[in-house]
This record gives sequence, C-alpha cells and structure tokens, in this order.
Amino acid sequence: MTVTRFEPKDPEYAAHLRASFARQGAMKTLGATLASIEPGHVTIELPWAEGLTQQHGFLHAGMVAAALDSACGYAAFSLMPAGSAVLTVEYKINLLAPAQGQRFRMVGDVIKPGRTISVVEGRAYAVDQGREKLIATMSCTVMTVVGREGVVH
Repeated sequence: MTVTRFEPKDPEYAAHLRASFARQGAMKTLGATLASIEPGHVTIELPWAEGLTQQHGFLHAGMVAAALDSACGYAAFSLMPAGSAVLTVEYKINLLAPAQGQRFRMVGDVIKPGRTISVVEGRAYAVDQGREKLIATMSCTVMTVVGREGVVH
C-alpha cells in the first residue's frame, strides 16, 4: 500500500499524541506501546499476554479491535489542529486469521483527512519468530472534537 504523506496542522502533534496515548488505561492494560508516529501514520505494538486471549490461546478479537482502533484514531489525531481531540465514529473490522504470535503490530494510515471527519485504514499483524502475518484490517471513521466538555486533547 502506498502511504500518502501529509503535513501536520499542529507542530507539536507528536508530543500531544504521546500525552493522549499515555492517558489511555485500555492501552496500558493491553501492554501496548507507540512504536512509530508520523503525520497520518501511527504504529502501536503489544506483546502476547495470556490475560488477553480467548479460549484457544489467540489474542482475543476485542483486543485486536481496541488496539487497531487506537492506531487509526491516533493516525487521524496526528493531522488535527492543536487543541483538538479525537473520537471514533464507527469502524468495521475484518478478522482474516487467528491472532497467534509473540507480539502484534497495529498500523493506522489516514486515507482522507477532513476538518471534522477523517477516514483511516488499519492493518493488524501477528509477529511470530520474525515472520509477520496480516490478521485483520479495519476501516475507521473518526471525528475531530473541539470544545466539548470532558473531551480533552
């Protein structure tokens, strides 16, 4: 996939993104970390953990969706003006293969940034013994939020 390069509207986007990510209890619970940040592109990684699995030992689809949603949301957030916040409006996930691996890589890439609504694509990979396997894709719509009580950047 060719990644489109975008110019951030906020010169401090990376610091704001890291601060927002650090406030996410869900990502802390998953053991997720920010692996890369570029305007319109974010990668989140997380290790396999037994407490995040389903009955067959695969990473639970809900965990895959949560981390992939965050990668998509933060990819869009990286292009939003200073003082903005991000919320997901909707997403669709395709689970392509069992989430079996030592660790996982979730990638969000902005397809179309917008003033209010942005469209983002996500891809989730299982990494096992140095090999990567595509396990899920996501189409995500996110909104820019400004001035809403209780929603901070």
